[in-house]
Amino acid sequence: MSERVLFVDDEPNVLDGIRRQLRTRLDMETAIGAAAGLALIESSGPFAVVVSDMRMPEMNGARFLARVNQIAPDTVRMVLSGQADLDSTVAAVNEGHIFRFLMKPCDSEKLFESINAGIDQYRLVNAEKHLLENTLNATVRVLVEVLGLINPVAQRRATQIERYAEAAGAALKLPNAWKYHLAAMLSQLGCITLPAETLSKVYGGQVLSDEEKKLYDSHPEVAGKLLSQIPRLEDVAGMVSGQLRAPAKELASGDASSWKPQQVGAAILWTAVRFDQLVNLGKTPSLAATMIRQLAPQLPASIIDAMVKAPAEGGGRRESRTISVANLGVGMILESEVLSAKGIRLVPKGVEITNSLLGRLRTIASGVGVAEPIKVSVLVRE
Repeated sequence: MSERVLFVDDEPNVLDGIRRQLRTRLDMETAIGAAAGLALIESSGPFAVVVSDMRMPEMNGARFLARVNQIAPDTVRMVLSGQADLDSTVAAVNEGHIFRFLMKPCDSEKLFESINAGIDQYRLVNAEKHLLENTLNATVRVLVEVLGLINPVAQRRATQIERYAEAAGAALKLPNAWKYHLAAMLSQLGCITLPAETLSKVYGGQVLSDEEKKLYDSHPEVAGKLLSQIPRLEDVAGMVSGQLRAPAKELASGDASSWKPQQVGAAILWTAVRFDQLVNLGKTPSLAATMIRQLAPQLPASIIDAMVKAPAEGGGRRESRTISVANLGVGMILESEVLSAKGIRLVPKGVEITNSLLGRLRTIASGVGVAEPIKVSVLVRE
């Protein structure tokens, strides 16, 4: 499907003229006024390019495009206006981050060429974004698998924290959702150096010694320092580093547009970590939510409400099975070590099977061989 273009003007006659000129050359929509334009972007977006008039009642073009920049930052923004005073031009550039400023009347070919340039810009930005996100996601999954091989207890907990964080992020409709997703996946990376016994005590609600507590409390900072060395992961590093600190007071305002990514990301992780621990200790989701609200009244209600509704363990129960390598599946958890045919340990107990691990085990099974059967925990949907 071709990229779509939205024209916004308070004059229906102007929009009718643009439609006559370009409807056969562009996949286009029109909206009369800023409010209608914002509503259309919310309900029918995304649009590759938004072209706005400057002088409109209630909300001028600069303010309208600034709002578009907030709710659809990837959309290329342009002005087509008969108003050309310096102040309005500067406001549009500074507030709306516009790509082009065109004057009425505008030749149809010039308008078409400008819009095509905007579409090319949109494609370029999104291609780079997708490349970045896919590359980072692949890198992160490798790190998560390494964590699982070295410390399966931490990796399993990160998986559950990820479920809760995903639910909260979806409820808040945050821009750059990939950052929050990666932060959740990597939230327990710093636990890679912690003894499994220490983590078991933490997750079991047992009292830690002073040394154990100091070691555990340092894991977010350890992970944050590692992640900060990866380009474009500065916000993710800040979210992970702040997961044990109380949510920022600024979040109490309820104005999501004013929240800093590191603050809200850290708050989501802080909530997910505590929610997961309380539920794991036998508290109902509702009781866990009440306890967390008492600890952090400044926490946005939508974060904890979303976690209450998130299904734990994928919405089912787990049961033990003994199976062959051929019957292994993604999401199963090893309840015993996986050994080679000669008794060499290949994968420790507690690791969750991933696509890449499954592929490696099947390759080994077809070569040197794998000791079978293998005991696993399988999620059963109810």
